[in-house]
Amino acid sequence: MVAQQRTPAPDFDAIVIGAGMSGLFQLHRLRGLGMKVRVFEAGTGVGGTWYWNRYPGARFDSESYSYGYSFSKELLEEWDWTEHFSPQPETLRYLNHVADKFDLRRDIQLRSRVAAAHWHEETRSWLVTLEDGSSATARFLITAIGPLSAPTMPRVEGVESFKGQSCHTARWPHEPVNFEGKRIAVIGTGATGVQTIQEVAKTAKSLTVFQRTPNWCAPLHNGKIDKAEMSAIRESYPDIFRRCQETFACFLHTADPRATFDVTAEEREAFFEKLYGERGFGIWVGNFNDILTDPKANALISDFVARKIRSRVKDPAVAEKLIPKNHGFGTRRVPLETRYYEVYNQPNVELIDITETPIQRITPTGIATSAREFEFDMIVYATGFDALTGAFDRIDFRGVGGRRLKEKWAEGAETFVGMSVEGFPNLLLLLGPHTALGNIPRSIEYNVEWVTDLLRFMREHGLTRIDATPEGVEAWMKTVLDASVGLLSNEVNSWFTGINTNVEGKQTRRIARYSGSAPAYRARCDEVAAANYREMVLS
Repeated sequence: MVAQQRTPAPDFDAIVIGAGMSGLFQLHRLRGLGMKVRVFEAGTGVGGTWYWNRYPGARFDSESYSYGYSFSKELLEEWDWTEHFSPQPETLRYLNHVADKFDLRRDIQLRSRVAAAHWHEETRSWLVTLEDGSSATARFLITAIGPLSAPTMPRVEGVESFKGQSCHTARWPHEPVNFEGKRIAVIGTGATGVQTIQEVAKTAKSLTVFQRTPNWCAPLHNGKIDKAEMSAIRESYPDIFRRCQETFACFLHTADPRATFDVTAEEREAFFEKLYGERGFGIWVGNFNDILTDPKANALISDFVARKIRSRVKDPAVAEKLIPKNHGFGTRRVPLETRYYEVYNQPNVELIDITETPIQRITPTGIATSAREFEFDMIVYATGFDALTGAFDRIDFRGVGGRRLKEKWAEGAETFVGMSVEGFPNLLLLLGPHTALGNIPRSIEYNVEWVTDLLRFMREHGLTRIDATPEGVEAWMKTVLDASVGLLSNEVNSWFTGINTNVEGKQTRRIARYSGSAPAYRARCDEVAAANYREMVLS
């Protein structure tokens, strides 16, 4: 009689990729289920976005007290935010405090970049391989890799030839960088570029900004938080987080119930002026309810912000270069700024429009455009990210039958409620394509709780495999498509629509994100859970 060979158990119940805000909270919750978990993190420390993005000026543009974790009353009681929009060093300290408070580090393996993750049908587990060749297996694989975590460089000749210092903002040196007396170039004027430019201009001998697409920027209006104000904020936490649950995108701001043309021209101008003078994203997501859908309404707010730019930039020709002509206000991500436009009034700052004089190559000493050559001591690449799917593309995910995720998503990502992919069993995504984004940590907490509840359900019912169905994916993708109808942003090239000219094969528009409300998203996901996940295949 031959003894039956038993299939070896996986090394872990779950492997989580990434130790940022998603990964830390997911680890904490899975530990609460009694699961054996390992987190693989590429960096030398925890913090994710706030570990990697150390560039000067990096900070929240959601109010700090709406951004931190809400799951622990004790954590809320003991942490003081020092500014309304926390700077990166403080946020990194906060996340390290969280890692220590909940004793998370013992299950986190640093300096461990995941190269591949392959599904093995016979063991119902994932084999995860690191860049150093080591590997581990797990029943469930959870990605906490972030929607904006795969930096892209410009497709320009000679990037490696530059002899001075250069870096992407998302790969900033850990040691201090001194700009004083130096000739600095910044390529890019998105949200990251705006924050960097504001700081570099303060001390650089010269700053040359290379701009392809100007963005509509609005004032941040940051300020310090003293002990008395922090005490008042702490008492308001229940209301703050309730408000975030109710609003369209989980911010403290939500659209005004009125339409743009419901009021007189004088009332409209006063309302725009009020929003322009207030903190945060109110002018974008707390404006009249039709500015992102009605071209005529959008033209009015765009004209208002254009007038503000002209009033703040002394040289009319420079002001016109800083005013977008190819998209309306709010149809791309709106950077929040602090005296950004005034930077261009400084004698040490020059703006180069690379649509007029394109960058031809990076040289050993600087940058050559079609018009002239520049010499620099440092080049800063604020050239953004391969958003939403880029971090997935950089890992060799293979599902049933060895199908590559990158191939499956070649024409655009397809998911079930943004957290599951058909043909990739036991793979669960946090902040994957087609989840509600907005105020990111609010979305993180919901995604983590949903995934945790799903895994609890599976444990309680002796289930070891979960998969999305083609029908479920098709239905969800229809929901995602329907939510995008009528939005002016869908007519614009940006990461919202899956466009990235720095990435091969991402020059055509696709539905890259869920554009509906966060409450509607949560209601749909809650519906799936309430029906015992019958819309998925659990076995």
